[in-house]
Amino acid sequence: MIKINENFLELQDSYLFSTIAKKVADFERKNPDKKIIKLGIGDVTRPIVPAVVEAMKKAVDEMGKPETFRGYGPEQGYEFLREKIAKFDYQKRGVNIDLDEIFVSDGAKCDCGNIGDILGKDNIVAITDPVYPVYLDTNVMAGRAGSYQPEKGIHEKIVYMPATAENEFVPDFPEKVPDMIYLCLPNNPTGTTLTKSQLKKWVDYAKANQSLILFDSAYEAFISEEDVPHTIYEIEGAKEVAIEFRSFSKTAGFTGIRCAYTVVPKELKAYTKEGKAVALNHLWNRRHGTKFNGVSYPVQRAAEAVYSEEGQKQIKENIAYYMENAKIIKEGLKELGFQVYGGKNSPYVWLKVPGGMNSWAFFDQLLCEANVVGTPGVGFGPSGEGYFRLTAFGTKENTIEAMKRIQNMKIVL
Repeated sequence: MIKINENFLELQDSYLFSTIAKKVADFERKNPDKKIIKLGIGDVTRPIVPAVVEAMKKAVDEMGKPETFRGYGPEQGYEFLREKIAKFDYQKRGVNIDLDEIFVSDGAKCDCGNIGDILGKDNIVAITDPVYPVYLDTNVMAGRAGSYQPEKGIHEKIVYMPATAENEFVPDFPEKVPDMIYLCLPNNPTGTTLTKSQLKKWVDYAKANQSLILFDSAYEAFISEEDVPHTIYEIEGAKEVAIEFRSFSKTAGFTGIRCAYTVVPKELKAYTKEGKAVALNHLWNRRHGTKFNGVSYPVQRAAEAVYSEEGQKQIKENIAYYMENAKIIKEGLKELGFQVYGGKNSPYVWLKVPGGMNSWAFFDQLLCEANVVGTPGVGFGPSGEGYFRLTAFGTKENTIEAMKRIQNMKIVL
């Protein structure tokens, strides 16, 4: 008899964004004349910039010639890309990262989930609440979360670190010391950032407790404030306690191309049950080489072009475009009297749901009355109830139109 992984039975019925897609599709079938504006999922709308497109075209042409054709590439990524990552994302910020500490992949989402392969099932996991659902769901799949408790909306073994308006969306250290700590900064969904001094406290906490920080900095390119670190490795001692996940998806619009990377410093150690220290870089390299065959050559050449002078100029124009959308959303909601957060170092605007509604009820009202799609806060965790996320990744025209529609809704604050 074939057995299943019964941990999957502890998952919610479907992934958050799949649920949203089904609801929207059902509404569209019933209302074919309505134009839906989607500000829910964090997918980009601006085209890939010309410098990146040209590099990719050139690489594709190389693949069509015998003298420049390439088959399997190195699983960890081509050196030409890892050299650019090390130079521009780290060395320019005073951080030394070796090439063999960089692992190119097809997405930070994948790496955030796959990293659990090299970590013990009995590790205690802490996540900020609310937060990106993949951190929780992949640990449920791995068996670290325990049973789901529907009356509380939590999993029994997960350590939830509430981040709400009461603590300015900055979680406190948990009472129960975790082994694995997920931090997403700038935060998805709240847009929260930490200063260098605030992040240093987390690094010191991890060092004191032999914990591992899993640091998702997918939105690093949107940081505009001086005292906000662009990488956790700007913090002294972080290379001893942290793995960093980075992505080209939002930085350069690679959501449809797929390229990211993970940094696993060689100083970083975890332990066997007997207390023997083991380098996680070695384990991740072994896992990566076994389960992954590398990102395609044209995609890696495209990612390399992001770091060119022209590429940097062009992607910064796109980022500015999205942040202008965030400003439009945030200011528009404030004018209506909403309590609004985020939208400064992040392409997400986090708002307090009006009139004591729950977040799915507000989702339905927004969809039915304004034909605008957002993301219910409770989908990011129990502390997200009563909040709602709107993304700045739409077109400017749709963003402006969405705000006009929301202004015409019957909202009781």
